[in-house]
Amino acid sequence: MAKATKKQALGRGLSALLKDPENDIKSAEDKNADKVVGNIVELEIDSVEVNPFQPRTNFNEETLRELASSIRELGVIQPITVRKLAFNKYQLVSGERRFRASKLIGLETIPAYIRIANDQESLEMALVENIQRQDLDPIEIALSYQRLIDEINLTQEQMSERVGKKRSTIANYLRLLKLDPIIQTGMRDGFISMGHGRAMVNIESQIDQLEVYEKIISNKLSVRATEALVKSLNNDAPENETKTTSPEIPKYVKKGIKDFSEYFGHKIDVKVAKNGSGKITIPFHSEEDFNRIKKLVQRAKS
Repeated sequence: MAKATKKQALGRGLSALLKDPENDIKSAEDKNADKVVGNIVELEIDSVEVNPFQPRTNFNEETLRELASSIRELGVIQPITVRKLAFNKYQLVSGERRFRASKLIGLETIPAYIRIANDQESLEMALVENIQRQDLDPIEIALSYQRLIDEINLTQEQMSERVGKKRSTIANYLRLLKLDPIIQTGMRDGFISMGHGRAMVNIESQIDQLEVYEKIISNKLSVRATEALVKSLNNDAPENETKTTSPEIPKYVKKGIKDFSEYFGHKIDVKVAKNGSGKITIPFHSEEDFNRIKKLVQRAKS
């Protein structure tokens, strides 16, 4: 107990040090930096701003209130991590749920680890910390991996070292981003699993992907049944046969598909026969979605 009290007192002492303009810390080489950086410090909660690089934007209000209730009873058990921006000004690197919950119950201070980091380092830390969470959906993880590639210029081998995952695991997540956006949304909302998504990735055409997705939803197909369906689809339409039997979609149709898709908010399926005739299919995923599309059609008629 005495050790815990001493640690908290040290945190308050460091907080006082940080409020002294003459001892302001701007880099890891500054005087007193070794006393503050990497230690737990009690910071005024109003001196901390949220991280614009935060890869996660969806925070469940109910679970946030539950966390706030826990913090009210037990305090903030795990400190947040921040980086120093300027005198008495900090930015979150990780721990936004704890930060939001603490503000929700009106805490004036919050325990924090202070880091010295530039924008790129802050983004990398936020992304890697986000990937390590247990409650992320597969698409959130895949998008975080993709940002590490696009914005931090990490290779899959480097990411493997950073997050402690096999390169093959990272590659499997990244492949999910080849799925149609509607399917990605379905995975994020829990309608299908990552196993379903991995099976559908093997379908090149996004239109065919959507057809399989609709069958999964309507027939409540298991992952194994989905894999069998995809295998059957690929066997029935070999690449060489598809190229010879499927007529090329005219340019005017290709141009119009985008307009249709944007208007209806869905990937529109268009099939064209050899004689130039065709069929337009507008998918819907619920009664509410159907009624929304119906109103769009009625609005276009009036």
